[in-house]
Order: sequence, then C-alpha cells, then structure tokens
Amino acid sequence: MLITFVALYIALTIAIGLIAARRVHGSRDYLVAGRSLPLYVNVATVFATWFGAETVLSVSATFAKDGLHGVPGDPFGASVCLVLAALLFARLFYRMNLLTIGDFYRRRYGKLVEVMTSVAIVLSYLGWTSAQLTALGLVIHLLSGGSIDLNTAIMGGAAVVLLYTVFGGMWSVAITDLFQTVIILVGLSLVAWLVGDMAGGPAKVISQAAADGKLTMFPADLDAAGWWAMAGAFFAFAFGSIPQQDVFQRMTSAKDENTAVRGTVIGGVVYFCFAFVPIYIAYSALVADPSIAALFDAEDAREIQRILPDLVLGKMPLWAQILFFGALLSAILSTASGALLAPTATFTENVLRPFVPRMSDRQFLLVLRLVLVIFTTCALLFALNSRSTMYEMVQTAYNVTLTGAFVPLFAGAYWKRANTQGALCAVVFGIGTWLVADAVAAEALIPPNLVGFFASVIGMLLGTLAPQLLPHKGMSIEQAVHSAQAHTAHGHGRRHAPH
Repeated sequence: MLITFVALYIALTIAIGLIAARRVHGSRDYLVAGRSLPLYVNVATVFATWFGAETVLSVSATFAKDGLHGVPGDPFGASVCLVLAALLFARLFYRMNLLTIGDFYRRRYGKLVEVMTSVAIVLSYLGWTSAQLTALGLVIHLLSGGSIDLNTAIMGGAAVVLLYTVFGGMWSVAITDLFQTVIILVGLSLVAWLVGDMAGGPAKVISQAAADGKLTMFPADLDAAGWWAMAGAFFAFAFGSIPQQDVFQRMTSAKDENTAVRGTVIGGVVYFCFAFVPIYIAYSALVADPSIAALFDAEDAREIQRILPDLVLGKMPLWAQILFFGALLSAILSTASGALLAPTATFTENVLRPFVPRMSDRQFLLVLRLVLVIFTTCALLFALNSRSTMYEMVQTAYNVTLTGAFVPLFAGAYWKRANTQGALCAVVFGIGTWLVADAVAAEALIPPNLVGFFASVIGMLLGTLAPQLLPHKGMSIEQAVHSAQAHTAHGHGRRHAPH
C-alpha cells in the first residue's frame, strides 16, 4: 500500500513538472523562469531547494550522534549563506541582468576567469547532486523491502528527476518546489508530533538532549583542533555555497529586486527554523529506542542515515509513513532538480558558449537539455561509487567554491581595484593549496579548506597589487551595472554586454 502511494506521488510530481514546462519558450524561461516569480513562489524555491536529503536524513542523524557541535555547517552555515547572499549580492545580480553567476566573472574579469570559476562551480555540484540521488535511491530501496537493490534504485530515482527537469527547467523546478514545500511542512510537522509523543513529549526529548550534551554548541572540552574543524565546516557552507548557480537562480528568478532580497532572506530564515524539525524527530527516535545508537558504530558511515526511515517503517502507522516519505521525497526531488539544472546552466553558458558564440536561442536551449542529461549521468556515477554520508558529500562540494570562487566574487563586487590577474591568482592559489593540503596534511590543525580559502585571499591581494603581467579583461562593477541597465533599456535581454 505504501509503495502505491509513493508511486502516485512521484507520478503527480512528474505531471506538475511537465505542465509547468509549457511555460518555457526560450532559454531565459528555462534558466530563470522569465524573471517573474512572485514572493511566495520565490520563498518556496529557496526553502525547498535548500531543504534536501542531507537535512532530513544526514544532518539529523549527525546531530543525534554528535550534537550541535557536529553540525555547524548545516543548518547554521547554510542559513547564514542565504542571508548573506540576499543582503550582499541579490540587488547587484538582479541589476546586472545576468543569466548565470558565471556571467558575473566574465563581465568583471574576462573569459578566462569566467571559464575557470565556472568549471569549479560545476565540479562542486557533483557531490551535492550525488547526495540527493543517493537519498532518492535509498528511499526507493527501503520502500521496496530490499527487492530493488540500492544501485538500481539510485538509477531509477535519477531518471524520475531528469524527466521533468529536462523539459521544464526552472519553471518546472519552481512550480514543483511550491507543491513540495507544502508537503514538507505539513508532513514532517505531523511526524514530529507523533514521534515526539512516542518518546514522552517535547519536554522529555529536549531535556534528554540537554542532559546528553547535544545542545551544547561549544563543549567545554573542545580543543583547538575541534574549533578549527567547526570553523572549516561553517565556512564551507556559509561562504562556499554563495557562489552557486542554484542560489543565484532563485534570487534572479524573482519578479523584481526587492522580491529577490526578501524571498531569499525569508527562505533562509524558514529553512533555519524548520531544519530543527528532522533533528527533533531523529533525537526523539533515539530516546524512544536507544538501540538505534548501534548504527553510529557501523563501518559504512551511510548507515546512520537509516535512523528515521527504519523507525518510520518499523513503528509507525501507515498514514505517518505516507506523510514522512511524502515529505522526504519532496525534499529530495526539489533539491535534486535544482542541483541538476544549476551546473547545466553554468557549464553551457560559461564553459561551452564562449567557444561557440553564434548559437541561436533555440540551439542553446537544445544544448542545455543535452548537457543536463550528461551531467545527470556523471552525478549518477559519482553516487554509485561514493561511500560518504550526504552531509560529508555536500561539505566537500562547497569546499571547491569556497577556495576557488568566493574570493573573486566578493572582491569583484566590493573592491574596485580587483582585476583579472588577481582573480586568476585567487582561483589557482585557492584550489591548488586546498588540494595539496588535503593530500599531504588532511589531519593538520587548520583544515585544508580554510588553508585554501586563506591562500585565495592572499592570491587576490598579491595578484591585484603586484605589477600587472596580465592585462585586465573585464569592466569595473559600475560599468557592468550601467552596461546591463543600458542594454535592458534598449530591449536586449540576452547574454552579452559590450566589453
């Protein structure tokens, strides 16, 4: 019976996505929904895209094991990211009339920096997208009672997400996000009430968590290495997830710049508050059945992600199972669709297009869909061969953009002297240092991602202030905004502003 309801839900989601695809008439509709989303849809897209499988399954289980000090990246860093992105970049991005975040690097620094940062951004999505596909496969595997093996289930889940995303792009993502947000909020709230009641009520669960030290963000015995590890995880999410195409798409899909700011801030606040619901559910499950803690010692780190699914399937009535898995599937599908579309947009617009500049809009739309299929295949292969938890996969993904894309973005927006040479040094120094540090000193006091981030800052300063061996290829930020506004005033909505 449960698998029937789940199959019907997936079919309904596909139908909604395909209906929304009828709104796609060109690449701008496909990538940013024609810049027309009202506030309530914009908030839903921000929340639903951020509230993914790692939040429900992995972050909640990590909290149950390690407490608040084990999850500084998500929800804390992730929520800070959305607020910072809204306050620091939403209006600027909107006024620049960009199609992708890679366009910012091109206008500010030239094509070489555009391609390098865009490749880094695209690669960062492999971990995040794979985490969602892994979760979707896990759900299908569990609901089939094990009759569908995990790898087959992951491939089937990938096919579902690909089906409606490849046709409708951002319009399908936005409309399905709205529907899925309602399912998430209602479903998980009711499940939290039921599981909390099984554990003796909210007061008992919270007091037990406090007694076990789970609510202490900074334990008294936290040493220097622990502080640095928390900082590395926080920075990976708070700064590393800002230069991401999915965050950019949600801001610039809004109907105006005020909506872009408000929608992203509200979405971030709602995400932070509601992220504690699955955390509460997971700890309630542990209080109700202490034997669950045995999963913490499993050799395969992914086993702890089974805490909630196993509890729901084993001890809850059918209506609660339907609500939980409906909400879980909503979280996964909404995040996965956005995670597939974002790197597709960046790679096609900022890596391929500079070498094939004469594509018509219709050809560009076709290439977008082909790249989406290719990227889905790559993410699928990554998911099938990874043994990391979803939380670890997502954090690794953001380390790429923390070390290779954030500093050129921030400097390009707020430092007038930032130039092409500085941006190139920031990318090379940042990613190169991070990879070397991770390979030779992964257990050092300062985490490799922070070493790479500091190197990126130094690279930007040295490259900009040193004698210019490489000429500056971009515009000042004032010129970029003025050029975009002039283009818009003359009726040009497409990509290239004059250099």
